[in-house]
Amino acid sequence: MSSIYEKYQLKQVINASGRMTALGVSTPRPEVAEAVLSGMNHYFEMKDLVNKTGDYIAKLLEVEGATVVACASAGIAQSVAAVLVRDSDWLLENLHTTAIENNEIVLPKGHNVNFGAPVGTMVALGGGKLVEAGYANECSSAQLAAAITPRTAALLYIKSHHCVQKSMLSVEQAVAVARQHNLPLIVDAAAEEDLQCYYRAGADLVIYSGAKAIEGPTSGLVIGKRQYVEWVKRQAAGIGRAMKVGKEGILGLTCAIEHYLSAAKESGAEMVEKMTPFIAELNTLSGVSARVVWDSAGRDIARSEIKFDEAVTGIATGALVDALRQGEYAIYFRGYKANEGIIEADVRSVTAEQLAIVASRIAEELNKEQVA
Repeated sequence: MSSIYEKYQLKQVINASGRMTALGVSTPRPEVAEAVLSGMNHYFEMKDLVNKTGDYIAKLLEVEGATVVACASAGIAQSVAAVLVRDSDWLLENLHTTAIENNEIVLPKGHNVNFGAPVGTMVALGGGKLVEAGYANECSSAQLAAAITPRTAALLYIKSHHCVQKSMLSVEQAVAVARQHNLPLIVDAAAEEDLQCYYRAGADLVIYSGAKAIEGPTSGLVIGKRQYVEWVKRQAAGIGRAMKVGKEGILGLTCAIEHYLSAAKESGAEMVEKMTPFIAELNTLSGVSARVVWDSAGRDIARSEIKFDEAVTGIATGALVDALRQGEYAIYFRGYKANEGIIEADVRSVTAEQLAIVASRIAEELNKEQVA
């Protein structure tokens, strides 16, 4: 029997970029796969399933409300729609054809990022109009507050490595601004590992990817104040219908959260131990220097930073990254700084054996240039 790779003529991937949507995010544990299969093989009253699993997750996380959605992006769109539509039956069915005066969603300018799709697209799907506060390199509490007008419906905060980190207000400071102006705060924490801290800080709605840190199936999680979560759930009869999550995703994510809260997680120190031989091997290559760096968003994640002296290697780092995707294995890195001659390897989804292959392939490509 042929493998999936052989059957569909797919290239095998070594994922040193982390839990990225472009590569299928993560690989759920067997118990989660079993919950997905069980969900697919049974019937449910879907409203009952949504409500009961939501209550179960809320109890696990010690929050007022929770609901499973299709993905974190859907969570943003439905959360924005929730704060605009609230209990209105008319707006639920006519969101995009009705003029809403107070539909502005304010976020720090440095948080207006493209995470694979623009944040603003998700806000617009939810009926909102994005308003940027502050500047690309700074946003204080005062600058966030200055962007608030009578047309403001909510504040949005994106907690992500994609965002500008320096000179940005904290979630706690954003909560204080929201409270002063009697506005809800939505926090997109898609890849974050702590499922409780932003809720406890006072956010009204917090959105997570079900397939990233939690390692569930493709899905999303929205938690928060009970009334706001109920408004998110109402969107199943509005824009949420076009981004509905199936029974298998609901049960798979519920199971994944349960295991996520109880299972031992790989620590940053363990990641360092795994990557140490890899870094040592890279540092023997001419024009290459590698070291341990820590996650810019403050998570306990260690990565290998690999710096190339292009005058020595003879190849642009971006071209090297492209070449490493073309061999027997498609090798993916975090290439956000390739223009500076720097890439990062995230080792959470990579075995020690795969890291050895990666080091060998880098040496092979550099050797081609030096021989040429």
